[in-house]
Amino acid sequence: MAETRETLVQHYREMRARFLLAIDGLDDARLTEPSIDGWSVKDHMLHIAFWDGLRAGDIRRISAGHETAWKLDGRDGQLNAIAFDMRKDMTLGQARWELAVTHEAVLDAIEGMAERALDPSLYGEVGLRGPHEAVHTTWIARWRSQRA
Repeated sequence: MAETRETLVQHYREMRARFLLAIDGLDDARLTEPSIDGWSVKDHMLHIAFWDGLRAGDIRRISAGHETAWKLDGRDGQLNAIAFDMRKDMTLGQARWELAVTHEAVLDAIEGMAERALDPSLYGEVGLRGPHEAVHTTWIARWRSQRA
């Protein structure tokens, strides 16, 4: 199926709704407890926001006729480690803000994207569409069920 702006917006809205449902009801202590393989829910929020920021930029970049800036060639683990280290001391309030603002940036970029930017082959590891947020949602849901 060819990608459309509408299907992309729906995809990202649905993934975010599932993520927010997975963290709904967690108090600040649980959101900041580093017990999911050394990460807290806050860390997952910041990680998703980081990648959303990259994705929004890449959509705009590719729409402008340029190449992706994110040809990581398997170095996404290194980038994740750097991003984690640089963001780990951000507050929960900032994590919530980052998550909301970068999500809106992705949706805005999709709404304004050029036709060429609908071609997923133009994207690097950031990707145009993928299960990234859903994977984190699953980890958090599993963590919650194990702690219930």
